[in-house]
Amino acid sequence: MAQAASKTCEICVSAPGSQYCIDCEEYYCENCKLLHNRQKLSRNHAFQKATDLIPEGKPKCSKHKEELTLLCNTCNVPVCTSCVAGKHNKHDFSKIVDAIAQLREENETKLRAKTNEANQNIKKIEESLNVFDNSVESVIKAINDEGNMIKRMVDKSVAQMIALVKEQSKKEKDKLMNMLSDAKSVLVGGHTLDIKRNELDKTRQDGSLVQKINNLKEEIDKLHINSLPEFPNISFSRKAVVEDDIRQLIGTFTIR
Repeated sequence: MAQAASKTCEICVSAPGSQYCIDCEEYYCENCKLLHNRQKLSRNHAFQKATDLIPEGKPKCSKHKEELTLLCNTCNVPVCTSCVAGKHNKHDFSKIVDAIAQLREENETKLRAKTNEANQNIKKIEESLNVFDNSVESVIKAINDEGNMIKRMVDKSVAQMIALVKEQSKKEKDKLMNMLSDAKSVLVGGHTLDIKRNELDKTRQDGSLVQKINNLKEEIDKLHINSLPEFPNISFSRKAVVEDDIRQLIGTFTIR
């Protein structure tokens, strides 16, 4: 167990070791701590005040009872110097403090890369959301514009069709009105001749009456009754339209 109360700085060996590096397991004075934190490999080392905690002693090799100062990179386990010549002969080694520093730096680099990537992804997603929202609004506007245009076309076509119905139906109706007028004229003429016929029936029967009856006959023959044509009929044939036809008429949208 290291004793914090009387420890001196293990670097400059002149000032009190008031700070303890947990990663290196060494005591530092304030100045040496600052220098230690400025070095690339140790700038992220954690420190504690020597008076706050008495650090535990360094672990020993269970076989050789020596301090574990090396890391066998081949087996990825801490070893002592005796292990190097024994079981781990010809393996690849590095100092534990260096391995820890390298691992810390690798973790820091990887973590920084991942957080940077996450930030970039967030930025891209937010930009994509804005672009997508604008695109959605554009599509909605386009659908409304297309729908309004189709409505105007439908209203125009309906108005034109109604006008055409009125125009053509008026022509047919005028024909019927002329036929009706002719029929009424024949009826009036018939009534007039019928009055003459009744008057002749009351006239003395002589030679002049025969001539008058013949004259009446000629007038009756002149009454022309037009044959009736086939009367016009109007109807509307509805075209079967379903909602899907309307949607297809407006257009389609895709999200991909």
